[in-house]
Amino acid sequence: MHNEPPGWRTATEHALYGPDGFYAHQVPAAHFRTSVHASPLFADAVARLLLRVDEALGHPEPLDLVDVGAGEGELLTGVLAALRTREAAGADVAARLRPLAVERRARPARLEPAIGWQQELPEPGTCTGLLFANEWLDNVPVDVAEYDAAGTARLVLVEPDGTERPGPPVSGTDADWLARWWPPAGDGARAEIGHPRDTAWAGAVSALRRGAAVAVDYAHRRSDRPPFGTLTGFRAGHSCRPVPDGSCDLTSHVALDAVAAAAPGRSTLLTQRAALRALGVTGRRPALSLASGDPAGYVRALGAAGAAAELLDPGGLGGFGWLVCEVECAAGPWE
Repeated sequence: MHNEPPGWRTATEHALYGPDGFYAHQVPAAHFRTSVHASPLFADAVARLLLRVDEALGHPEPLDLVDVGAGEGELLTGVLAALRTREAAGADVAARLRPLAVERRARPARLEPAIGWQQELPEPGTCTGLLFANEWLDNVPVDVAEYDAAGTARLVLVEPDGTERPGPPVSGTDADWLARWWPPAGDGARAEIGHPRDTAWAGAVSALRRGAAVAVDYAHRRSDRPPFGTLTGFRAGHSCRPVPDGSCDLTSHVALDAVAAAAPGRSTLLTQRAALRALGVTGRRPALSLASGDPAGYVRALGAAGAAAELLDPGGLGGFGWLVCEVECAAGPWE
């Protein structure tokens, strides 16, 4: 007798995080590129945000910087490097900083000893500072629903080779979440059922006693949900058919408005373009006069402007969503 295949949430959990899963054996940066990899300007902006949070909290000791979904620790490494380029303020924060990577992979061998590493989120109320999650929520597994001709949302079941078939009607928490956050868009419409991400984010924010938590991800809101969902795979730098066999990354965009409603504190939703501009990333080209007086400096500044433009591009990385959740901390300004 053939066993019924699982839904995408169970299949993705096994395919990404199981013993033979994608993240158990692959280096993420070899398959996809995030803002952290695009330019050191991103880590520099996070360092600026950390300084603002430190100021708002009254310079606590220790000051926590928690990177959730840390990959190989690139963001924390970059923030530490950025702090070292600042004199008094950067040195003071670096001396009090307690950097922690949260990642289900094993600790990279070459990671700076100062950076802590653990596979689970910190305990509730144990951190004071900044919690940052760059492209973490899109890898939190979720189920997929598809609407039939009668308007019934059915769970999508999936075989290890990616073959799908309709399952039972969604019910309970799944149905409640769809009704509130992702209403039907007609026969054949699909939706990713996002409440596991809401729960994951609420758990991450709960680690803060005081501070700010930031989630950065591919995102959409209730007013612009994609009618056929966004589930896809990534392999070797290219999108591919999503197959839950451990051979590729599996990702889908995040209903960031639903995530925001699940967390305590004051939440602000904005684009990466707006957030990075508020943190001093402008993308302005250097004045031509610099080329004659300091040619090497002009070339460096021109390269930085190009990197900033990629981070700010509203049709690319600049269109990512930022969710900023403040817990007894005014970390702004935000547009």
